[in-house]
Amino acid sequence: MAQTAATNTSEFAGFLTPERAQDYFKEAARVSAVQSLTRQIPLGINGQEIPYVTSKPTASWVSEAGRKPTTSGGLALKTIKPHKIAAITVVSAEVVRANPGNYVSLFREQIAEAFAIAFDAAALHGTNSPFGVGQNIDATTKSVSLGTSTAAQGGIYADINSALSALVSDKKKLTGFAFDTTAEPVFNASVDLQGRPLFVDAVYDNTALQGGKLLGRQSVYKDEIGTDDVIGYAGDWSKAVWGVVGGISYDVSTQATVTLNDELVSLWEHNLVAIRAEAEYGFHVADAESFVKINREAEDAEGND
Repeated sequence: MAQTAATNTSEFAGFLTPERAQDYFKEAARVSAVQSLTRQIPLGINGQEIPYVTSKPTASWVSEAGRKPTTSGGLALKTIKPHKIAAITVVSAEVVRANPGNYVSLFREQIAEAFAIAFDAAALHGTNSPFGVGQNIDATTKSVSLGTSTAAQGGIYADINSALSALVSDKKKLTGFAFDTTAEPVFNASVDLQGRPLFVDAVYDNTALQGGKLLGRQSVYKDEIGTDDVIGYAGDWSKAVWGVVGGISYDVSTQATVTLNDELVSLWEHNLVAIRAEAEYGFHVADAESFVKINREAEDAEGND
């Protein structure tokens, strides 16, 4: 009778090459709303100092041979520090032994999504955030609500346009939108003042809406970026940056003890394999007032309470 070889941790770790690890960040950037809209900057283990403008130079008209005016622009530095994010996944050794390569592929997708959800929650809402007080998009004081305008006033189109108005009246720019996927049916049924679809150039992935254009600006749709009250965000996404330190680090073990359902469990005793993944991300919002929170329609918000 054929015998099955025991799971070998070192052999299993061979499926987690640095090249495969790099794919974690590619997928994390793809599924993260904030990372897909903001700029990525190089980030070292000690952080990164980035310059920002505090005042701009001005120019004046002068007469022929007249004295030229002197002006100056102001610059300052902000420091972005990396913070660690981690996750441990546990599976039975029998599953790994059956198809270790497929399990690693599945794990990559799961950990990419977990990292992205945690990153967006911190960057948007400040949930369990290591980035500091006020370093989240929700820190803005600007907000508009869907369902505020009547059909005669323009409906959803007028509501979205009011987000643009809130920004430009404060001398801010609108470069893009981020919406929770629950906003899709709202825009599917909305038109502009000429009766044209409000949301255009839609992009789908496996039948799920990923993005398109709204008011001519890039718009992305992602799961779990909204709250009971907020369905999305509009703003100048160049006012926020993010970075990641190097690649992902990982450990594979069949001998350690891990916490499962608040209890310590021996991997060896239960014939389990665990992979621990860690990465270090940085995020910084230069100006939270460059963003507008878009609240759900009143009856929709009540339905989520």
